Amino acid sequence: MKLQDKFIALRSKKQAVLATNFYNFETLKGVLLAAKAMEQPLILQLTKSSIDYMGLPVAYQMARSMLNYHGVEGWIHLDHGDSYDLVAQCLDAGFDSVMIDASERPFSENVAITAKVVKLAESYGANVEAELGYIAKLGQDKEKGGFTHPLEAKEFVEATGVNALAVAIGTAHGFYDREPELQLDRLSEIAAATSAALVLHGGSGVPGSSLRKAVDRGICKINLATEIKNIFMGALKVKLLTNEEIDLRKVFPVATDEIVELVKEKLDIVRNLN
Repeated sequence: MKLQDKFIALRSKKQAVLATNFYNFETLKGVLLAAKAMEQPLILQLTKSSIDYMGLPVAYQMARSMLNYHGVEGWIHLDHGDSYDLVAQCLDAGFDSVMIDASERPFSENVAITAKVVKLAESYGANVEAELGYIAKLGQDKEKGGFTHPLEAKEFVEATGVNALAVAIGTAHGFYDREPELQLDRLSEIAAATSAALVLHGGSGVPGSSLRKAVDRGICKINLATEIKNIFMGALKVKLLTNEEIDLRKVFPVATDEIVELVKEKLDIVRNLN
């Protein structure tokens, strides 16, 4: 099933799917072992930084072969693509879905580049995600305003034909200093104004009760990245401080196991939301 068709089904049932970033073989293995154990679908996400680190063909083929090997229903998605050229490269490689993030540009420019990407993706049968509003990235001010406006969301989706839209309703990338207060009424208004699948970025640290309310009001995709990196590196640091083993094949599994448990917990939350 194409991801855009999955989103249509999810939205009609007020359900959601978890989207997890991966950064190397160990993090990829961890999220897929969790999905297999929970018998849940999963979106595997790659950012430009991860693609640059692993190499596009390597990262894509590793993800595709691991999905098949573990028998997990899943899709490969470009997260926060920052250029038309990168999107085109990912589509040529075989990605099921791409995100073009021009949210920091003026509205008209965001519309123009997103519409261009949507037109390109049509020939590949791929899903396209965009972002509208201000969702603080790592290192950016989390207190800055810039919520997605329902009427702008309607105009944006109609002008671009985008399949999925990441909306600014109070979340941010990275960890929170305090529990985020989601603008749920605003989310309901956005969902009523547009038929696009709505995406929640900054899912790390959002309580399950808040996620439940967000899915009830239209969120179809929940992103998870920061917690994956954090738990992997934290487990490695502890292991390396108490162990003189030089065989990385004996050291890395400790951190991978931590990712498995983390993602199983998140998938259990999402499953209970569905």
